[in-house]
Amino acid sequence: MPKSTEPKKEIVRHMTIQENFCPKCGGKTENEGLCNKCKRSSVEWLTCEKRVPCVICPTCGSMRKGSIWTDVPYDRKQLAEELAFASVAVHVDVQDVELAISTRDPNPNRTYCIVYVKGVLYGEPVQKTCEMLIVWTKENCDRCSRLSGGYYESTIQVRATDRRPDSYERERVEKIAYEIEDEVQESGERLSFITRIDNTRDGVDIVVSSHNIGDTISRQIVTEMGGKITRHPKLVGERLGRKLYRITILLRLPKFRKGDVITSNKRYFEVRGTDSGHLRVFDLSEGISNVLHDSDEYRLIGNVRDAETADVTYTDQDIAGILDPVSYEIKEVKAHGWLRLTAHEKVNFLRDREEEEIILVG
Repeated sequence: MPKSTEPKKEIVRHMTIQENFCPKCGGKTENEGLCNKCKRSSVEWLTCEKRVPCVICPTCGSMRKGSIWTDVPYDRKQLAEELAFASVAVHVDVQDVELAISTRDPNPNRTYCIVYVKGVLYGEPVQKTCEMLIVWTKENCDRCSRLSGGYYESTIQVRATDRRPDSYERERVEKIAYEIEDEVQESGERLSFITRIDNTRDGVDIVVSSHNIGDTISRQIVTEMGGKITRHPKLVGERLGRKLYRITILLRLPKFRKGDVITSNKRYFEVRGTDSGHLRVFDLSEGISNVLHDSDEYRLIGNVRDAETADVTYTDQDIAGILDPVSYEIKEVKAHGWLRLTAHEKVNFLRDREEEEIILVG
């Protein structure tokens, strides 16, 4: 058969290859731009400070952060680890970051740290270490500097009207002052503190470092113990264009204390409080509350805190027999209804030595 003169048809296959190449190394990459290997080599994914200073007050142990002192309690080893970790910066593209640390103290003022860092960067695991030195520096904080220098802005002079504060009032005033100091310190007022407390012949002087703590202490004393407050400011200088004053706060306690038993016209009253020229009292005869003018004349019998205790031996209508703990004699007294006395129980009393009477107070 004759051969066909028609040309043979060639089968051509076209292959479409869509691949990205790294412009740096020429290798294949799944994304446009650098491949993961070149990205990793071009990124400084871990940096850290080589020297980390930390300022500690040797007196109170507070720590300075920048220009601010803080009273946060700390353990040196734990603080060193926190400072070391805080000085490490890891690139945002690193995932699954793990940190570990080892520390040693070559001397009391230095801590040498090695931070071990692991993670995943652009699909591949990476790891690296950072070495740093924590330098511990001792410096008196702002509060301790003021304390050691006897700094003060207010003085609270606690006195009493027509008498001297007794030992109970002096102790209570000091306790109130220290309780307020603890409260303001816990609230963050580092520079509000008691510089000193002086017990004088006429009363108690509380010297404090700020006007705020002075006002807070004096208000609390008056709230609890009564009295009146007057302030006497004195200009002592200027700071940054502001006038600086030292204030003397005169706090005068009332003539009668809470719990004082007083008498007038052969009636006895227990003082429960004072309010602007008045005495809030409890009538020990009637068993009712009353209000008296503190300008009237009263004789002080004593205070219920100093009362004696006696056994009730019998009761007969409005009369009760009690055993005098000093003379061991049975003495009859008025058994006021509000007392609700019964035999074989105890009762508190004060002695009116001028009238030779026994006053039951509860």
